[in-house]
Amino acid sequence: TVLEVLELSSNVLSGQIPFQIGQLGGTLKRLDLSNNTLSGTIPSQIGQLQGASVLLNGNGFDNKTAPLSLCMLHRVGVEAFDLAFDPKFCPIERNALSDFYDSAKGAEWTDRTNWLDGDEYASYCDWTGVTCDDMNHVTKLDLSNNGLSGRLSESIGDLTFIEVLDLSDNDIKVMTISAQFAIYCRRFRCQLSHPKQRCASRTQIISQGSIPTEIGNLTNITYLRLSYNAFTGAAPESLGELAQLQLLQLQTNRITKIPNITQLDESIYNNSTFVTDCGV
Repeated sequence: TVLEVLELSSNVLSGQIPFQIGQLGGTLKRLDLSNNTLSGTIPSQIGQLQGASVLLNGNGFDNKTAPLSLCMLHRVGVEAFDLAFDPKFCPIERNALSDFYDSAKGAEWTDRTNWLDGDEYASYCDWTGVTCDDMNHVTKLDLSNNGLSGRLSESIGDLTFIEVLDLSDNDIKVMTISAQFAIYCRRFRCQLSHPKQRCASRTQIISQGSIPTEIGNLTNITYLRLSYNAFTGAAPESLGELAQLQLLQLQTNRITKIPNITQLDESIYNNSTFVTDCGV
């Protein structure tokens, strides 16, 4: 007999969640501790409950940030953590950077200091290449010439406060979505045999090396360098909607078409404000 459901919601529970509860990973399908008076920090071990639904809403946790592994469970198709989209517990920009790291094969980067180094509560503002403002919003991401490969994740569009994005001189190119999920599963040690874990059952493979259209969400961006990579296909029309954009460099990719971009000002930077592939 194994424990599959632990239902203790609205039960006047107080104190901290015991970290030993993570030992139920692999068998537990549902953990409901919602609507109690639990406090303290959500233990990182809860992230080991792969495939389980974890309900913690309606408590009074002192440290609002939840462990990253718990916040990211939704990426493998599991309707798991009821606070996953609450930015107090799971900051949107931390989620986006984590997804970006996996898509761009972060484990192989030249310098990945502090990126997903095992501290489930670490501030993403301390990750190498990341600059934040006083409100912990990412304003700059500079990982140029840093050994990035894989693909540029659509989640880059969630960094809506970013002003400078420099991913030049890397090898960002084609990567299959199924491979991306495999990377996630290896990092968080998903139990691939679990019926709710879809990490290994993604049969529809999507290969792409194009610049994601979500980059058009970066309405505050002024400086965008994606040059010297392996992007393919047409650049998204959404680039033309970035009203604050002052510098754009796309050269030495395999881009076949670019949108009409009229807002660039050559007087802002000494180097060319707009460089793309020859012949486009």
